[in-house]
Amino acid sequence: MNLLRALASVSSMTLLSRILGFARDAIIARAFGAGAMTDAFFVAFKLPNLLRRLFAEGAFSQAFVPVLAEYKNRRGEAQTHVLVNRVASVLFVALAVVALLGVIGAPIIVLVSAPGFLSRPEKFALTVELTRIVFPYILFISLTALAAGILNTYSRFMLPAFTPVLLNVAMIVAALFAAPWFDPPVLALAWGAFLGGILQLTFQFAGLKRLGLLPRWDFNPRDEGVRRILKLMAPAALGVSIAQVSLLINTLFASFLTTGSVSWLYYADRLMEFPTGMLGVALGTILLPSLAKHYADDDPGEYSKLLDWGLRMTLLLAAPAAVGLGVLAVPLITTLFHYGEFTPHDVEMTRQALVAYSVGLLGLILVKVLAPGFYARQDIRTPVKIAILTLLATQAMNLMFIWPLKHAGLALAIGLGACLNAAVLFHKLRGQGIYRPQPGWTAFLAKLGTALLVMGLFLFFAMGASETWLAYRAVERVLHLSVLVACGAGLYFLTLWLLGLRLADFRRRAA
Repeated sequence: MNLLRALASVSSMTLLSRILGFARDAIIARAFGAGAMTDAFFVAFKLPNLLRRLFAEGAFSQAFVPVLAEYKNRRGEAQTHVLVNRVASVLFVALAVVALLGVIGAPIIVLVSAPGFLSRPEKFALTVELTRIVFPYILFISLTALAAGILNTYSRFMLPAFTPVLLNVAMIVAALFAAPWFDPPVLALAWGAFLGGILQLTFQFAGLKRLGLLPRWDFNPRDEGVRRILKLMAPAALGVSIAQVSLLINTLFASFLTTGSVSWLYYADRLMEFPTGMLGVALGTILLPSLAKHYADDDPGEYSKLLDWGLRMTLLLAAPAAVGLGVLAVPLITTLFHYGEFTPHDVEMTRQALVAYSVGLLGLILVKVLAPGFYARQDIRTPVKIAILTLLATQAMNLMFIWPLKHAGLALAIGLGACLNAAVLFHKLRGQGIYRPQPGWTAFLAKLGTALLVMGLFLFFAMGASETWLAYRAVERVLHLSVLVACGAGLYFLTLWLLGLRLADFRRRAA
């Protein structure tokens, strides 16, 4: 399969999911605004969502896919299916225990996650109730990630990429139609997330059945492959998901700030997840199986070339996204969220967080491309050391920035921490000889910088004043923003084309 085509397929499915995700958040913002109920729900959903990224999309995927690829390439289908059965059985038992502990220990979880809520008993109690409803989501979504890892290893990228759409659909239906039947109405969102997890897991069964790899019960935690995966998972949890750990700590800090701070950070983070998911997650998803294959084949030359391709694609697509988010912060926020209870003050506060986040967008995406360079080789120690350094640096920056910049300082610390993480990962890949840059980087960067400058200047002068966007009607915002995005993207790629870059230069086949 052509990796460029695979990237387009995964990104398009991610785009659909993100569009529905923004529709979901716009509906939530219109119905609930940015206040106590949304603060409670976002805190309740943050921990299971963090665990999803930590265990499912993060540590588990990075540990499971390289071992699964090794079994597939070296040991045959029979042993591969045995591995899938045993990993699924052990994972189910472990996650069921975690989910049960989360439901029982919800008050302690909320106390640790948002201690500032303790001074407001009603808000604290609501957050505990919501946490108990959504916590089993970690069981469903982690098993979904297991299925996605299998499908991706067999180059079936489309089905796993589409699956997140089902969560957004479930939560939209809950917010629009089920909320009036609950007291308080925000409980409907929690049950929507619970149902979305079940739908996502069920949807993957058909793909696994077609591959003949639908898991069967075979509980054997002492299996050699299972033990290798578990050994890789423990330290990888920190190494891959350091940004998410920092986000959780940010919620703790934000809970002491003005009411609405958690929600402002959430809405800004949702906008950041758009390019992070479309580019970072998509690139990491398609790169890891091929990297693991090249490593299993003992082919360091192709391994390095694939990393080079991933880095160039990241810069080519993520750099304009970072510039666009920073420059178009107000147009984006007003178009998506400035309705109903979401006030002009909420727009300004969310804008501050989004601009701060955009500083580190490139770092956030590069981490998702660089980290697989180690995990495909089953190298755990190096990323873990870098992750610990990054976590400490991020929290030091939190303490430095929170006083002058409030919630925006927390967002800035996340972004700068991600840039540090990416820089050290890159340095280690180069230092260990894993990655050797291909010719043409100087010319590539010069062309990229020129195109970014042209696009940024156009967007800055063409978007108009913030007051105009606040006064626009919904249709006017959508039309103006669509024109800005289309013209900015067209100008960016036209500039690159005039400078000599061609799409054919980035074609590459999967291993």
